[in-house]
Amino acid sequence: MTVTTPASAGETRGLPSLGPEATALLRLLDDTFESWGVTAGARPMTMPPLLPAADLARLDYYDNFPHQAVVAAPLDLERRETSAFCTDTGCFPCDALEPAALGLPSASCYAVYLDHQGRRVADDTLVTVCSWCFRKETHYEGMRRQLGFRMREIVAIGAREHAETHLVDFTTRVQAFAEALDLPLRREAACDPFFDKGGSKALLQRLTPVKYEFLYEDLAIASVNTHRNFFGERCDITLASNGGPAFTSCVAFGLERWLSALTRRHGDWEAATQAVLDANARMRADVSVAAGPVI
Repeated sequence: MTVTTPASAGETRGLPSLGPEATALLRLLDDTFESWGVTAGARPMTMPPLLPAADLARLDYYDNFPHQAVVAAPLDLERRETSAFCTDTGCFPCDALEPAALGLPSASCYAVYLDHQGRRVADDTLVTVCSWCFRKETHYEGMRRQLGFRMREIVAIGAREHAETHLVDFTTRVQAFAEALDLPLRREAACDPFFDKGGSKALLQRLTPVKYEFLYEDLAIASVNTHRNFFGERCDITLASNGGPAFTSCVAFGLERWLSALTRRHGDWEAATQAVLDANARMRADVSVAAGPVI
């Protein structure tokens, strides 16, 4: 059985609302994923929902993800007098706006790299954030595909080994959690155009994928991503140990997509919530058994 509700106007535009039960489950999931990061040594941080478009452009965001890009612009107060809001289209005309100098990022980790630009970091730096993210889509569908959604990420910045180990460890954790949830996931290499298609890094990406997704049915609900030293070089993030560019990787969880997957699998909000509570308890018990008795 799947949780179904009548589609609201906001939902059809990719902006659905969540009721009390869905909100409670989303918070439970986010607390779960955040605790994984904190336990691993991540610093919880809060990032801004908007980023300078110039900074995103410097990271090739608008070259590699133009189909997802959403930008924001304030009203031009003088032109607004002659270019009023159009009730027929539901839009302000372009000439009523100032230049769009702000971007709404499609992933939480961009703000983390920009926050660390120009810094020297420890080889084993970890940060965890949950941010609103935005993606233009060809169509929107409930909690599966949204214009605005929340993404929890656990981001590794530091030495190459640290970035690589981060993904190995969290791949194991995601798979163990899915098994405890009785949520069958498959792991697949993704083909996001992260690097410029014509560059040497794009060729390397095709030979060695930089992103793996965890899918429930046809829906990607989590991913592990390696960026090698791309953000370290572009943002001038260097290692305190040797002064070289930092390597980065991240683990991402689309929270609303997890809600969709869990309710499809378990039937209703109550059963989905209980499945998460039981899975958390099972994973804590497994850690306790693995650690052995305290002497």
